[in-house]
Amino acid sequence: MLIVIPRLLDDSALARAQALLDSASFGDGRVTAGMLAASVKQNLQLPSDAPQTRALQALIGAALEASVDFVSAALPRRVHPALINRYLPGMAFGAHVDNAIRFDDMPLRADLAATLFLNAPEHYDGGALAIDDSYGARTVKGNAGDLVLYPASSIHAVQPITRGRRDVAVLWVQSLVREAGQRRALYELDCAIRSLRERAPKSPEILSLTGVYHNLLRAAAEL
Repeated sequence: MLIVIPRLLDDSALARAQALLDSASFGDGRVTAGMLAASVKQNLQLPSDAPQTRALQALIGAALEASVDFVSAALPRRVHPALINRYLPGMAFGAHVDNAIRFDDMPLRADLAATLFLNAPEHYDGGALAIDDSYGARTVKGNAGDLVLYPASSIHAVQPITRGRRDVAVLWVQSLVREAGQRRALYELDCAIRSLRERAPKSPEILSLTGVYHNLLRAAAEL
C-alpha cells in the first residue's frame, strides 16, 4: 500500500526546515546504508549529532504525531528518527531493499518506509522516488511538505538528479499491526468511518463500525 499524505508540514514548518537545512553541513550519505545499499547510494546526509538534525527530527516527529492520516495508515508503535538527505546533480540511489531491522537506541522492525519532501519538485529535475511492490511500479515526486508512505519490503530507488537540489527526510515505522493486509483493511475502514462522521455525524452506524474497527485492531495489534 502506497499512501501520499499531502502537507504533513505546513508553510511555517517548511520555512523552519529550510532555514535549518541552509545552515547545515552535509556528509557522505553512505554511512547509514547497509552493505548492498551503500554500493548504489550516492547522496549527502546530515550527521546524526548535528544540532540541525535534532531540530528537524523534533519538527518532523511532532508533525507525524499530529497527523490523523499518518497514524491511521501506519498505526505506529515506534518511528525511527528521520535521516535528512540531500541529492545534487549526478546523485542517485539505485534499486535496493531497506534493512529489515533498524538500530537506534533499540532495534526497530521496519514495516513501513516514508519519504518526506522538503523542497518543491520544480527546484530539481529527475529525483523521482521509484517504488516497485506487489501493486506494481510507481514513481512519486511530491510537493514540499508531502509524505509518501510505502512498504519497507519494496524494491525502490531515487532516480538520478540532473538539475537543482532535492532535500528529503526518510524514516521507518514499526507498526502495531505487522501484517500488511490487515493494516490496509483497518486503514480503509477508518477512512470510511471518518468520511461517514463528516457526512452524517448523527448516523447510528458510526458507533457500530467504530466498535468493529477497534475489535479488529485489538485482535491484530502486537504490543
